[in-house]
Amino acid sequence: MNETSALKNSVDRSAFYKELDALNLAPLWEVLRGLVPTDPRPAAVPYAWHWRTVLPQLLAAGGSITAEEAERRVLVLENPKLRGKSQITDTLYAGLQLILPGEVAPAHRHTQSALRFVLEGSGGYTAVAGERTTMQRGDLILTPFWTWHDHGHDGEGPVVWMDCLDVPLVSFLKTGFREEHSKTAQTTSRPEGYSDARYGSGLLPVGYQPTSATSPVFNYPYARTREALHRLAQSQEPDPHIGICLRYVNPVNGDWVMPTLGPSMRLLPEGFSTSTYRSTDSAVFVALEGEVSIETDDQPSVKLETNDVFAMPGWCPYRIRALRGDCVLFSFSDRPVHEKLGLFREEKNHT
Repeated sequence: MNETSALKNSVDRSAFYKELDALNLAPLWEVLRGLVPTDPRPAAVPYAWHWRTVLPQLLAAGGSITAEEAERRVLVLENPKLRGKSQITDTLYAGLQLILPGEVAPAHRHTQSALRFVLEGSGGYTAVAGERTTMQRGDLILTPFWTWHDHGHDGEGPVVWMDCLDVPLVSFLKTGFREEHSKTAQTTSRPEGYSDARYGSGLLPVGYQPTSATSPVFNYPYARTREALHRLAQSQEPDPHIGICLRYVNPVNGDWVMPTLGPSMRLLPEGFSTSTYRSTDSAVFVALEGEVSIETDDQPSVKLETNDVFAMPGWCPYRIRALRGDCVLFSFSDRPVHEKLGLFREEKNHT
């Protein structure tokens, strides 16, 4: 084809595209490579929020707005490449919530599923579906979708936890619903510890039939999780890519605790370095004990200390090194969704 013919075809094609556009049609061949890429290309980037920087801002928020006025006094952790979208990764939401003594964050419910991971303070509580549980540092507390929940504080000093939700996924599916409770705090109908006694001891009531895909246990205490990690670390070698890593499970079926959110806890012995790993799910890490460094491709390593948070986009290669003490990291991801849809893929290098 000579240059004159090529130019004519280009002009004709441009006019053709305008005709298509007027009919709300578009040529796939112009966007195919971006629409169906050769590998995942998340918009989010690896990024760390340091506790020493964030906590003063959260406390300042406590001095400027009440929990009741805000409904949820939260500083959203926004990925630098997703500003204004309330997303820590392409598919996950995370924010740091503060509640002060005597406050109540009003009861509501929504179709988004939520995890609460407690970072600091004592005396706070969450009430879910008529049952209240006291918050302790390192506890994982579930709020299943469409269940009434409120938060309060009977102790002293600030209590802070990380809210972890599937908001971007639910928003993409356009299935978000929300409802406010008629009262500020729901009426307690079961004693504290009821769900743990009924479902959390490796026992289930005879004839029990699950009514939800979410675990019926809604508080996974850190003391129990930490003891399990300690015992395993004494008896087995760490996995070269993830260390000693345990996932929180639904005792009814052994699945993840929620259909859309997959929390886990890992221990890396002092001096241990993982080999390079990546997977399709995006994740959020929180340093709970010790001091670690996370290194991603083409970026300098980032040091995480107590309560620091790190966003890990999907299919991003990374390595973690335990710098000081035995290090414990909490994480949550959208892995359950990937697995259920048959999309989960991981890559383990040996360097």
